[in-house]
Amino acid sequence: MTDTTIRSTAAATAPAPAPHPTAVLDDAHTGDIRGALGTIRHDDTAPRRGLSAKLKTLLAIVGPGLIVMVGDNDAGAFTTYGQAGQNYGTHLLWTLLLLVPVLYVNQEMVLRLGAVTGVGHARLILERFGKFWGAFSVIDLFLLNALTLVTEFIGITLAAGYLGLPKVGAVLLAAAVIIASAFTGSFRRFERIAIALCAASLLLVPLYFMVHPSTGQMAHDFVVPHLPGGPGQLSAVMLLIIGIVGTTVAPWQLFFQQSYVIDKRITPRYMGYEKADLWIGIAIVVLGAAALMGCAAAAFAGTSGAGAFTDTAGIAHGLAAHAGKLAGVLFAVALLDASIIGAFAVSLSTAYAIGDVFGIRHSLHRGVGGAKGFYGVYAGLVAAAAAIVLIPGSPLGLLTEGVQTLAGVLLPSASVFLLLLCNDRAVLGPWVNGRRTNAFTAAVVGVLVTLSVILTAAVLFPDLGPGTILGIMAGCGGAGVLALGYAEVRRRRKGWARGGRPVDRTGRDDWRMPPLETLTRPVLSTGHKVGLAALRTYLLLAMVLVVVKIVQVALGH
Repeated sequence: MTDTTIRSTAAATAPAPAPHPTAVLDDAHTGDIRGALGTIRHDDTAPRRGLSAKLKTLLAIVGPGLIVMVGDNDAGAFTTYGQAGQNYGTHLLWTLLLLVPVLYVNQEMVLRLGAVTGVGHARLILERFGKFWGAFSVIDLFLLNALTLVTEFIGITLAAGYLGLPKVGAVLLAAAVIIASAFTGSFRRFERIAIALCAASLLLVPLYFMVHPSTGQMAHDFVVPHLPGGPGQLSAVMLLIIGIVGTTVAPWQLFFQQSYVIDKRITPRYMGYEKADLWIGIAIVVLGAAALMGCAAAAFAGTSGAGAFTDTAGIAHGLAAHAGKLAGVLFAVALLDASIIGAFAVSLSTAYAIGDVFGIRHSLHRGVGGAKGFYGVYAGLVAAAAAIVLIPGSPLGLLTEGVQTLAGVLLPSASVFLLLLCNDRAVLGPWVNGRRTNAFTAAVVGVLVTLSVILTAAVLFPDLGPGTILGIMAGCGGAGVLALGYAEVRRRRKGWARGGRPVDRTGRDDWRMPPLETLTRPVLSTGHKVGLAALRTYLLLAMVLVVVKIVQVALGH
């Protein structure tokens, strides 16, 4: 692999800029960018002129956006997209198109937070909103990450079973590989392994051409929304749609990308390149998800297996029956690869967050001896998840489906705190959100809450009809209008300008958040507190009902 170290005469001769105190918590998070495909020196401030210099810079930066997005197509995603394709054909492809802007806006905000602040997502929430609100977010993350990690090992067992490998040996070997890859004491070595696994995810491309889904039908269903099934299936379809949302835009992604950007030592100077990295990842994840749904739809169309999803091993058998044994093997290998990437990302997300919250060293640049707590959390999570899937009689199918749906239900809470942080001028300075980003993100939160309300209603009333759903949507829309009206009345009472305070964005390439202890803590208004309390109460109720629904589905009711 070629090292694309970037140097310039200007950088070598220019005087080093005066250091500014920043909030970076671990001194291993400052220094040269040592990516899988190139290096950028810390003192290299030369402008990138010409295609070659820009391409080398992009190669050095590529990683955070690519890994977080490909990691999104993990074992749970294989299950959810496979189930959608087997049970409903390609009729739910449109959900992927709607999720593209959601993916970009959410991840763009966290990469901005990471590059500008140098502080992880969990620590920022605790510091800016206090332990009460911060605890909810951190507990949500730890709970979901632990469950998600188990689903990655479920994917490993299913793939190994299809390939004829012993379950115990495969799980132990995978756990050893996942742990050893992070324990190299080299950020670059870890990233090279991760990017190699990302490249292996392209196995879905030859699989797509072997299975031959109808491209015309897929293109139609990608842009034309349609709810398959009759009223009696509406609750199951809504459950699956929320599962697709949860697996495509999972909370762990927010925490992972922010921390990984920090650990890679990316600063605001390279924001444009990091956004390009993110778009590359989004393109791969959406194409992969569409390929999975299309392949499953083509394999089971017109067969007795249509509408009778069991697990991803069943998808592999269906693909083999439709397109030959090699197709089944390719799917199983891709599932194994996806499960390992997912396990990497979810474990790191948790270890980074714990390092942030408890102030322990947390960097892949450090050897095991230099960050024992960080590596201990990482290895402990992987070992615990591996042990759970080896327990005879574990409800593995129930866990896989439930985790995706819970992620979708809890996402509004994570998005709300993300939105608040990105409007905190003490945190992001000239990088705070603009009005359009705020409006879009607020709309996304509203849609996510509406989906969860529909799911909750479908659990309570299984025969929910289209008219009732439209009524719920209208009700949620009305609540949104009332919230906007309250905000407008408050703005007028306070005498605030309609466009908000102007933001001076000059010099933002060099702006970093000052140390946390120097910042004044923001004061939440009464409206914010009431809104957050109402959202949290509702989400707790929705979580309970989702668990009830999942158990009902598992028991065949």
